[in-house]
Amino acid sequence: MATSREELLREMRQPSLLQRLGVGDWAWLALVVVATIATCVILWEAMNRYEVVITIGTAATMVGLGWHWSASKYYMALVCSLSLFAISRYPDLAAGQADFFLRYLLSSQSAIMWMSAIFPAATLAYGIALVTGNAFTARVASVLTWAGAIAGLVGLLVRWHETHLYAGGIGYIPVSNLYEVFVLFALMTALIYLYYEAAQNTRTMGFFVLLIISASIGFLLWYHFEREAYQIEPLVPALNSYWMKIHVPTNFVGYGCFAIAAMLGVAYLIRARVADDSPWAARLPTLKQIDEVSYRTIALGFAFFTVATILGALWAAEAWGRYWSWDPKESWALIVWLNYAGWLHLRYTKGLRGKPMAWWAIAGLFVTTFAFLGVNMFLSGLHSYGEL
Repeated sequence: MATSREELLREMRQPSLLQRLGVGDWAWLALVVVATIATCVILWEAMNRYEVVITIGTAATMVGLGWHWSASKYYMALVCSLSLFAISRYPDLAAGQADFFLRYLLSSQSAIMWMSAIFPAATLAYGIALVTGNAFTARVASVLTWAGAIAGLVGLLVRWHETHLYAGGIGYIPVSNLYEVFVLFALMTALIYLYYEAAQNTRTMGFFVLLIISASIGFLLWYHFEREAYQIEPLVPALNSYWMKIHVPTNFVGYGCFAIAAMLGVAYLIRARVADDSPWAARLPTLKQIDEVSYRTIALGFAFFTVATILGALWAAEAWGRYWSWDPKESWALIVWLNYAGWLHLRYTKGLRGKPMAWWAIAGLFVTTFAFLGVNMFLSGLHSYGEL
């Protein structure tokens, strides 16, 4: 009872949110508010009421994220600055080849190719740091991961602008096909990992997480060169909706979290076989760290995936006239949801953890991968516009 009272008193002494905010936080709020107002004023004629709500919601998310995770303020500011610089030099599509900065650095394809080179380099650096235990190499790997996430998001934002430069004004948010969502998956997974890297104050998990990101980059490059999927095409009618702007990004927060949890499951199984007095014990994350981050990422991913599924049902009702059709994509989304609901239920009610949960998280990645990619490859249905 004394311990509980001490914990309660300690929590009561914690400063409130407003007390924790510094000058930089209020400056960030002011910057986002000014940028949001400017965006609405400039684009008011082209925006409908849904886009205004999405813009305000995005701004609120940026403020909250910046207040909670200080490093994200600098990330978002740099991404927006680079994207606006690129857009200012992009009056037409021909500028993408004529302008030096666009051709080699900031056009969507240049930025995405930079991302595709940087993430594997970060994986290699994390691997070297894991083998050697060198802290400097681990810091370099972390910086490279940030750089890859910057390049990926700049690439998507500039690609959004490029879609508006095509004849007929086919502009749309670039999360409409497998090529674009693989870019989104890579950068989203990297950002979620970087948050937990800072929260846990360890870089020892980086190699395992970056492996799955590099694997997605491998698919992205194959899809780029073999299928020329980088080409911008008009949207199919079902995708021409404001729902896409919120459903797809929300969904990929879930996918990114599930991927991280699976790779940490691999790390858990490896760490469990390493003796505490082994030199490798200091180079690998602790079992407690792995367990904590795995639980948090699955809980976060499950929350976002649940919201994304609800949003998808609302979108389906608008596009096809019904909320649920037992389409293969919908059915496998339900399987994914039930899989992680079961994982969280057993963790929360029974306190189950350790190797069984690690194996479950790994198996969950295969279930999620089939729902995300396998359905498009092997099954047909209402979502067949996303097939390979």
